[in-house]
Amino acid sequence: MRLFGNINRLWIRLTGTTAELPLEFRIFHSLCIIAILALAYNIPFNYLIGLPYVALISMVTLIIFSGLYYLSRYKGKVKSAITVFTIVGNLLFTINFIYNSGTYGPTDLLMGLCVLLVLCVVPKNQQKFWIAVNISIIVAMHIIEYYYPQWIPNSYTSKESRYFDLTSAYIVVVIVMYYTVTYFRRNYDYEKRSALEKTSAIAIQNQHITQQNHELERINSEKNKLMSIIAHDLRSPLSNIQNYLELITEYELDTTERRMVEGDLLKVTRRTIDMLGKLLIWSKAQMDGVNVKLGYINLRDSLFNTIELEKAIALKKEIILTVEIDWDIRIVADNDMLQLVIRNLISNAIKFTQAGGQISFKAKRIGGECWLIIRDNGIGMSMDKQAELFSLQAQSTFGTDNEKGVGLGLLLCKEFTELQGGHIWVESNIGEGTSFFVSMPASN
Repeated sequence: MRLFGNINRLWIRLTGTTAELPLEFRIFHSLCIIAILALAYNIPFNYLIGLPYVALISMVTLIIFSGLYYLSRYKGKVKSAITVFTIVGNLLFTINFIYNSGTYGPTDLLMGLCVLLVLCVVPKNQQKFWIAVNISIIVAMHIIEYYYPQWIPNSYTSKESRYFDLTSAYIVVVIVMYYTVTYFRRNYDYEKRSALEKTSAIAIQNQHITQQNHELERINSEKNKLMSIIAHDLRSPLSNIQNYLELITEYELDTTERRMVEGDLLKVTRRTIDMLGKLLIWSKAQMDGVNVKLGYINLRDSLFNTIELEKAIALKKEIILTVEIDWDIRIVADNDMLQLVIRNLISNAIKFTQAGGQISFKAKRIGGECWLIIRDNGIGMSMDKQAELFSLQAQSTFGTDNEKGVGLGLLLCKEFTELQGGHIWVESNIGEGTSFFVSMPASN
């Protein structure tokens, strides 16, 4: 196997690589080498069987083909070498016909091989011309031999020498034809395999491009949605703030009216700051990515203050927030992200629960997970709204006390939960309330 590998590498070095030369040129170099080897064998063989003139012709041909090979392979003049090769080949076979007993010898067989070799190397637009030349030479020589047989002497010294010559010529023709066809077949398979690989690579590249286009469309859609949110949802509260300030500036208000206006102004300002905060957090996450710092977190240390604050906010709306938590549960999470998720979900429940309603927050361990459940008895939502709830397609809506949302809170909850290795989902029916579930990996 090692010997064959070395021979193959030597052959590639002599004929040229696929990166250097096209198939036709490499075949021409191969034919030159085979012809040189065949002629090197033919010179002593013809001399030994009593054909010295044929041996001399073979020697001249060997020298010419060696020069053509050098001119093509190492000087780069491939087309000129092919043209000379074809002319000299036909000329030498014509001479060989005369000095090698005409139709009594193997020249006709060799001329047929010459046609095959010429078709392999000459340009396509020259093939018909050289076929015509070859046929014309054979027909002309046959006519000359038929009418002037004395011009084509029998050069064989014995019957045995003719048999040896014909047998040797046939073997050479078969070997050259086998090599030529095999070489073509191997290169055809290689080109076919390369074409399939390129097609596969192009298909994969097109798939990547399609995915990139979809991703760009998604990003562009999110950008347009974000711009729409900023333009619409922030314009309204800022306009309200402006109107309140103008009202205070232009009119003398009594204490009761002023407190009422200031209270409304405080609510609008607080909601506007909340929306801006969510916008900034989401925008930063989209542009810079999020640095997740996972660790073992105790629920009491992480969520106690957040829940107490949300209880106070719920009481202002006359909503009771009950908590049923095993405070000693430890989970794997990012402390800041977990607080943001729970704060958003409880705020969302307060927003869509009527005054006098109830919200419960439970945490329990289920297998290797900790489920955090926020359940309210608010207005609920339809299946259509649930389907688009955790995306930018979600429409911002007003709460039961006319609270205005930016539509980003639940999207942030989903992204941050999944970044921590958790999962979030919702169950809801219109008029029956909503339940949000957050599952996080529990610590052993």
